[in-house]
Amino acid sequence: MQAPVLVLKDSLTRESGSKVQHANIQASKAVADIIRTTLGPRSMLKMLLDAGGGIVVTNDGNCILRELDLAHPAAKSMIELSRTQDEEVGDGTTSVIVLAGEMLHVAEAFIDKDFHPTVICRAYNKALEDAIAVLDKIATPVDVNDRVAMLGMVKSCIGTKFTGQFGDLIADLALDATTTVGVDLGQGLREVDIKKYIKVEKVPGGQLEDSKVLKGVMINKDVVAPGKMRRKIINPRIILLDCPLEYKKGENQTNAELVREEDWGILLKMEEEYIENLCMQILKFKPDLVITEKGLSDLACHYLSKAGVSAIRRLRKTDNNRIAKACGAVVVNRPDELQESDVGTRAGIFEVKKIGDEFFAFIDECTDPKACTVLLRGASKDLLNEVERNLQDAMSVARNMIKNPKLVPGGGATELTVSATLKQKSSSVEGIEKWPYEAAAIAFEAIPRTLAQNCGVNVIRTMTALQGKHANGENAWIGIDGSTGAITDMKERKIWDAYNVKAQTFKTAIEAACMLLRIDDIVSGIKKKQAPGAGQAPSKPTIEQEGDADNEQMIPE
Repeated sequence: MQAPVLVLKDSLTRESGSKVQHANIQASKAVADIIRTTLGPRSMLKMLLDAGGGIVVTNDGNCILRELDLAHPAAKSMIELSRTQDEEVGDGTTSVIVLAGEMLHVAEAFIDKDFHPTVICRAYNKALEDAIAVLDKIATPVDVNDRVAMLGMVKSCIGTKFTGQFGDLIADLALDATTTVGVDLGQGLREVDIKKYIKVEKVPGGQLEDSKVLKGVMINKDVVAPGKMRRKIINPRIILLDCPLEYKKGENQTNAELVREEDWGILLKMEEEYIENLCMQILKFKPDLVITEKGLSDLACHYLSKAGVSAIRRLRKTDNNRIAKACGAVVVNRPDELQESDVGTRAGIFEVKKIGDEFFAFIDECTDPKACTVLLRGASKDLLNEVERNLQDAMSVARNMIKNPKLVPGGGATELTVSATLKQKSSSVEGIEKWPYEAAAIAFEAIPRTLAQNCGVNVIRTMTALQGKHANGENAWIGIDGSTGAITDMKERKIWDAYNVKAQTFKTAIEAACMLLRIDDIVSGIKKKQAPGAGQAPSKPTIEQEGDADNEQMIPE
């Protein structure tokens, strides 16, 4: 039975009933089908044209969906899932879309049979609780200090990415960077802030093997007066400021009325004395390097270079904070408030190097730095952008492991175990919810099935063999090797997933599927574009008559 469509006044249109649910399911399946081929190590790449006319080549789910401009609200909602997953755990952006699409696909049959969406959602939520319980049961703890185990974990994350072909390189970079910036919070907890304290600097040229994690910070700046100031300082004393080293201008327009000619000279002398006073307050602490976020006048530059101090100006606030974390300095707002404890002394070397056409300042070899820079080298900008995206994912996985050091099997083994366990439990679910619960169990098989498809093996044979091995829910570590399509033990192949990533994937996918199923109305207030040439003449205002209210009818079924 087709649902009634009500046409409201002006530009409001409304659709309701099961028609909307079917439309939402179709839109979600379409989004899932776009990125289905990018799951696993043998996945395909997508070439996208971004808004600026540039080209993006990637197989990162979130990156692909970010570039899409979709009109359907349900499709937009699916894209948000991928973004949420990326912000929360940094990996599993493709899996979450594929799983959510499958959950909605299996629900379609129940919508056709007039099952109420609330019943389906209730069954799905029950399945989610049981799935998380299975994850807890099969998860194995890992020692965060065991570098080999951590490296294997990060490598299996990158194995599905474009940079998987470069071996341990990206995994090493990610692990070094996250262990550098980790901060102990006590009670065995560690905080790793990737966004604030790890800067990825991409410099085209050289080879990818030249990439490294600096024990300090690198900034795209040169000293203010290259001829006069030193470009290499061993064990520098560093002062960081966020105030201008130039004469203070008035807040508003300032007028000064001078009566005598000598007053002009006095005024200029006052300005010079003010700047000299600022510089003397800084030079009192015998610094080797002064860095400020604001401007630095020629006169201040003269006083500093005369005292043998190098200076860098107009630095970003985020970079200044990273330098402070790396060398132990404190960012000071006013030079007259400087103290000895504000001077950074933990840096081993300050050096300005020329890479390609640009100068870069390195503050390196710091002792116990809490911020770092990852220097990426590569043939082209496109390659570097893809490497950076993969590195971000790898760092997120390393951060998740530090926060919650638990592993679950990869290669679809976890999903198959969850699926087999839920199928067994479905017999004990009472009432009408039993069927959607069982369908949710079958939907989890979408991940290993997609992996098998992307390997190019016989999907039906592979899936039947896997289901046979998982039938009793015991062989939790048997999965599919994404490179060869062989059915193997994930422990032996060292194919793992982080517990956090898997749990978040299941939660996000099922909760999103439930939300989309419970939508039974789409009301659009967007005006339809008129055909060219139509409506050229200004429309006359219409006056409603008494009888008009009765003429607005529902369109019959």
